[in-house]
Amino acid sequence: MSTPAQPTPLAFVTAEDVLRAIYGDDLKGCTVTLDSIATIIDRGLQRTAARNGEWLELYEKVVEAMHILSTPPDKAKVTDPAELQGLLTQRLDAIHSVTTKTIQTLATVRGLKTED
Repeated sequence: MSTPAQPTPLAFVTAEDVLRAIYGDDLKGCTVTLDSIATIIDRGLQRTAARNGEWLELYEKVVEAMHILSTPPDKAKVTDPAELQGLLTQRLDAIHSVTTKTIQTLATVRGLKTED
C-alpha cells in the first residue's frame, strides 16, 4: 500500500495561518489537526497547478502557430506576386482562425468562472 503524499510546505503554512486566524495564535479550542487542513489546501493547490499547466500548454500551442504562420515564405519558392498574395491571404486567415478560437476559449472559461 502506498501512503498518501505529504502536503507541500506552502499548504502547511497556509493551514497554520487559517487556523491562527480562526482560533488565535495559541490555537486554543482547535479540534482539527494541521495535517488535515494542510491536506485540503494542498488538493486545491494541486488542482490550480494542473489548470495552470493546461493554460501554459495552450499558450505554447498558440505561440507556436503564430510563429509558423508569421515566418516569411522562401523567396526562391514563391516568385509570382499573385501566388504570394494567395499565400499571405491563407496565412492571415489561419491567424484569424487561431486567435478567434483562443478568444472563444477564454470567453468560455471566464463564463464558467463567473458561474462558480
